[in-house]
Amino acid sequence: MQLIKSDINIDFLGKRKIAMVFSGLLILASIIGLVIHKGPNYGIDFAGGALVQVKFNQDVSIGQVRDSLAGLNLKDLSVQDFGEGDTHEFLIRTANTGSEGTGLAQAVSAAIEKGTGIAPEIRRMEMVGPQVGDDLKKQALLAIFYSLLFITIYISGRFELKWILSGVTAGAMMAAVYFLSVFNVSMPILITGALVVSLALFWRLRLKYAMGAMIALIHDVFITVGIFCIFDMDFSLPIIAALLTIIGYSLNDTIIVFDRIRENIKGESDKTGLPALFNQSINQTLSRTLLTSVTTLIVLLALFFLGGEIIHNFAFAMIVGVVIGTYSSIFVATPIVLFASLKRING
Repeated sequence: MQLIKSDINIDFLGKRKIAMVFSGLLILASIIGLVIHKGPNYGIDFAGGALVQVKFNQDVSIGQVRDSLAGLNLKDLSVQDFGEGDTHEFLIRTANTGSEGTGLAQAVSAAIEKGTGIAPEIRRMEMVGPQVGDDLKKQALLAIFYSLLFITIYISGRFELKWILSGVTAGAMMAAVYFLSVFNVSMPILITGALVVSLALFWRLRLKYAMGAMIALIHDVFITVGIFCIFDMDFSLPIIAALLTIIGYSLNDTIIVFDRIRENIKGESDKTGLPALFNQSINQTLSRTLLTSVTTLIVLLALFFLGGEIIHNFAFAMIVGVVIGTYSSIFVATPIVLFASLKRING
């Protein structure tokens, strides 16, 4: 099946400066969202605390629920609507954990019934200790970081035949991160620093395909997290699963384009024609890229609108990731490889 004619010739790389500005605006918006909300809105999985989901058989306001719970002296209490339409469901979050949270669901139910005169149905009860939540955050960051480094080994080995060089570089970075984490260095700062150093090494060692892929993947993950911050959506373990899936999906798109570039560049003696060759490679794979993205989005949109609230945030993260990942394969990863190739020739 072919959505686009094989002889199409869209000048994607001619628009790379516009794409750079667009990506910059998305990254800036993500940074502003992170600053305003002081980081992601961590769910119970990462922040620790307790969550109680309640449902009523008639209309009850958030104010009534919150006023009913005032006498329980719950720490950092928040009440929000859950579900769509007239479901009369609410999520109640509190920082109370451990012994403080013992019998919390029953206490919440009794307090709400006393305050509103309506007995709620307890639909869900979750509790995570603060130490467990902190450990999960660290492990989630490490999972994303390690996945990016293992990907660079694969990319460098497949496209530049530098398995050992990329493996030693990635191994050194992983060892450094593990060693420094033992001394309780802030994990976000540590991972950020390690990624910056990794990119500098890839540039120095001329691992252009690995560098292009890694920058594109960081671009995708950061913007997805930023959009979650902008909309103040819960950041939980399923979202980490979504981010790792996005990394894999975006990489698949990028590899398709890189593979065609590698085929087209073989035997090419006129290096000044690289921009046209790279552009040709994108056009040749465009039909496959769009077909994969569109069919994936159809499934994700079905999950988003019909899958229910439990899977709502996961589906949203995947939708954003697929769109941004498809975009970055064309307008981020490929231009970076082209830039590195031209710098190598000119340098």
